[in-house]
This record gives sequence, structure tokens and C-alpha cells, in this order.
Amino acid sequence: MEKKTIWELERVDVETFRRQEKLPIAIVLDNVRSLNNIGSIFRTADGFALDRVVLCGISACPPSAEIHKTALGAEESMKWEYYESTLDAVAALRSQGFTICCLEQVTGSIELQEFKPSNSGRYALIVGHEVQGVDQRVVDAADYCLEIPQHGTKHSLNVAVSAAIALWHLSQSMH
Repeated sequence: MEKKTIWELERVDVETFRRQEKLPIAIVLDNVRSLNNIGSIFRTADGFALDRVVLCGISACPPSAEIHKTALGAEESMKWEYYESTLDAVAALRSQGFTICCLEQVTGSIELQEFKPSNSGRYALIVGHEVQGVDQRVVDAADYCLEIPQHGTKHSLNVAVSAAIALWHLSQSMH
């Protein structure tokens, strides 16, 4: 097997990407502090052709050399918006018809593989601060809380890794 060339991958340019149909998913960053994690999430959002990235609270916004280091230009291709309050972002997304899903370990959460999104639905997936997770008030405002089952000694995965796993599941379930 040989690795594919950049031409064989048939990637579109930024302008074509902006015009193409997007997966009806918004990824919401609730006070994510690491610019490397933010950049990685932008890159994942581009890879799955999500509707948008929503940055909240202390989450940094482009342009940023540190975000660019891991986003590799996805911060330029992805639609993004900023809210000072994650609860304000949740209210705005809900008013636009999004179902609000937190990726968090809570009592009554749904294991990710058990969550079956509707093909006609719109979903906002909220990921949280690297240490504190998603704010409890945001969890309380969610329609669903999803959890990635884990079996090791650590209680959580990196936020960018968790986002990628959850977005892969949602994208596969909605296609």
C-alpha cells in the first residue's frame, strides 16, 4: 500500500468548502483554555464539515499563531462565533433548532455508542474546560449528556480527543 498524494485526496479549496453542504452539528467549546486544543477542534470540525465552531468564555478566538499551529488553516475555513457566556450560546443555538448535547460524565448520561441522533436533527455538542469539564449550569441546560466509556485509570480523555471521538460517532450516525 502507498500513501495517497495530496491530489488523490481530492480536497476542496476553502471557498468551495464554505459553499458546500455542512453536517448540521455545532461544536461548542465551554471555557477550553488550551489554544492547541482549540486548534485541534477546529481541524476536526473542518474534517467532518461541521456547521460551525462556537467559542465561549475563556476560549481564545482566531487569529492566533498558537491556534493555527494545530488547526493548520481550519480556523480560516470553518465558520465560527464567540459568546462570552456558554449559556447565551446554548440559548441562541436552541432558538435555531439545535438539540443541546454535553459531552460530560454525569449521573444519567447516555453512553456515546447508545446515542442515536436523528438524520434530520441539528445538534450542538458541548465540550468543556480541560480540568473542570462542562459547567454544571450548562449541563443543567442540556437536552442530553453523552459519555465516552473508559476502562483505564484516568477519569477523562483530552478534550480535543473526546470531541473527535464524539463527532465521529455523530457524523457516522447522521450519514
